[in-house]
Formats: sequence, structure tokens, C-alpha cells
Amino acid sequence: MQPDQPPSLSDLEPPPIPSAPVSISGPPVTPAQRIAFYSPDEWEYFIREWAIAVGSSYVQIKRLGGSNDKGADVAAFKTDQGFEGDWDCFQGKHYAKPLGWSDAFPEMLKIFVGTVDGHYKLPNLYAFLAPKGCGTGLNRLLSKPTELRQKFLQELGSIKGIAASLEMSLRDQVRTLAEATDFAMFKSVELVDAIAAHRTTAYHVARFGGPLQPRPPGDGAPVAIGESETRYVAQLMDVYREVQPAGDLMLDTLHTQPRLAAHFQRQRESFYSAESLRLHARDAVPPGTFEALQDDVHSGVIEIAEADHATSLERLTQVLQASTQIDLSSHALTTISQTDDRKGICHQLANEDRLTWKRVDS
Repeated sequence: MQPDQPPSLSDLEPPPIPSAPVSISGPPVTPAQRIAFYSPDEWEYFIREWAIAVGSSYVQIKRLGGSNDKGADVAAFKTDQGFEGDWDCFQGKHYAKPLGWSDAFPEMLKIFVGTVDGHYKLPNLYAFLAPKGCGTGLNRLLSKPTELRQKFLQELGSIKGIAASLEMSLRDQVRTLAEATDFAMFKSVELVDAIAAHRTTAYHVARFGGPLQPRPPGDGAPVAIGESETRYVAQLMDVYREVQPAGDLMLDTLHTQPRLAAHFQRQRESFYSAESLRLHARDAVPPGTFEALQDDVHSGVIEIAEADHATSLERLTQVLQASTQIDLSSHALTTISQTDDRKGICHQLANEDRLTWKRVDS
């Protein structure tokens, strides 16, 4: 065995966005049963998603790459010192059977060799992640750190196997380091715990099905107009000035027109209803899910918005009504959405000028 090359670090790629709509019916098997049939690539995707759940405990999480390494080995740094500070290592292994000693020893040896070679300090935690977990023998060793160290040292001194390829001086340095190391650092992340952590991510429902988390009640529209409302509010004011062309109608004088003021308040409530759904979706479903809902609302109303209307208010009214009639049943978010959300999405689209109420040529 040649001395380890310096480890290569790269950003842990974001999990891919599911191409199919998020399911709300749930699969006929448990997550653990489903994971048992994963390919190595699917297991890597799962680990990337799981890393999001544990990421809040670390300053930074990176992929710890190596040649021909199909596992998603993860370096989780506890300080901004990287490998020179405290860090945890998670070793992803996708095998058809539980991990055994013959699987674990080469990885344990690699971390000691890398430390002796000065590539990093020993991690605080070295944990294996495998769909089948660890076998009975390895689990027993992991639960008895002293016995695990004795087993490691015995294997290190063998005249056969991977350790025998180490140069004698390097093997002696590894032995010295291992003898001084608390082998309680070696653990296994149990699949049930990995799934529990994964359940807190926005990817869980997309991967395993099941109902979305209940949506908390919204706070409604605040009294003050926020910066995030600037454009759609300006568009509404253009509509109102067309209704009341006499005088210079402004936001601070809108209260003098009770009917328009009430209409304006309803639009703001709808906008903030959609905003609360957007914020909830950020933590409940994969990135892009809410944006896909916006796109479908846009597709459902754009022809009406682009058609000729007698007034801008009529265009706005027709678009809002149409938004409540679009078939959006394929989106999981519709199970926790309200009518006001659809109208609010129209104002979100107006906020980005994807919908315009007052035609330039009108």
C-alpha cells in the first residue's frame, strides 16, 4: 500500500431536483425497504440530502474525494480551520450486504495513514453510512473501542493483507498513532437515524412520499408596504388611477376611495398568503417545487392577461378568477394551498413583470 495522496475536496453537489411531481400518496414500502434497492448513485443522492440535515451542526461540509471512489465520503468541518481543526468524516458505502471487518479495516487504515502523512488531523468522528448497515461482528467491535483497537493493531501487524504493503517505517508510525487513539471515534450511522434526519429536509416527501407537513397559519399583510411589494403595488396603483383618472391618486390618498382601498387590501392579503406558502415550501419540498407551481399558474392565465379587455381592472379581475379554476392537482402543494394563494401567485408574477395589468398601448 502506497502512502495516501493528499485528499481532494470539492463542494458537495446539491441533490438533483426530482423530475416527477412530488407524490402525496406514499409508496407501498417503508423508506428503509426502498433504500435496500438503491443503486450506488441513488445512495449518494440520499447522502447528499442527508448532509443538508446535519449541515447546520458544521461550519462547512465538503466531499472528500478519492480515485475510483463511488461512495459519497463527506468531510464535515466544525471550524474554519478545515482539516487542521476539529472535523468529522462520514464514509458512504453501498454494498449488497452489511459491512464487515474486511470492509472497514482498509478505510480505517487509510485515515491513519493520511494523518501520519500530514494530510489532516484525525477526525473527532469517523462514521460509516451503508444501506445494509454493519454486520453483527463489526457492530460488536464498534461498541467496544478497546477491542476494536486491538483488532486493528493485530491486522496492522499481519504479514498478509493490505497492511503488509506498507513500508515498515510508515507502519510503525501508524501503530504508534493507533495505540494512542481512542477508537470510540469509529461509529456507524444507523439507517433509522439517517432516515430520521433526512425526514427534516425538504427532500423527504419527494423521495419517500407521504403527506406534507401542516402549513402554519400566516400572519397576514403587515400595515407597512414592504420592499418586496414594490412592483405589484405599483401595477395595482396604475389600475386604480385608470379607474379614478381625476386627481393624482397615491398610496397615501387611496383611503379616500373606500372601494379601491378594500380591493387593494384584499390583493395584499392574497400576496402574503402566497408568500407564506412559498416560505413553507422552502422547507417542505425540494427547491423548484413552488416555482413550478408559479409557472403553471402563469401558463394558465397568460392568454387571458394578454387578451384585449375594456379596462385594466377587468383584465386583473379575469386573471384572478381564472387562477382559481386552473387544474393544479398534480402539485403536492395544492394539498395545503388556499384560494388566496393562487391569486397571490398572480401578484408575485406581477411583481416580476411576468404579468402586466395595464397595457402600454391602452
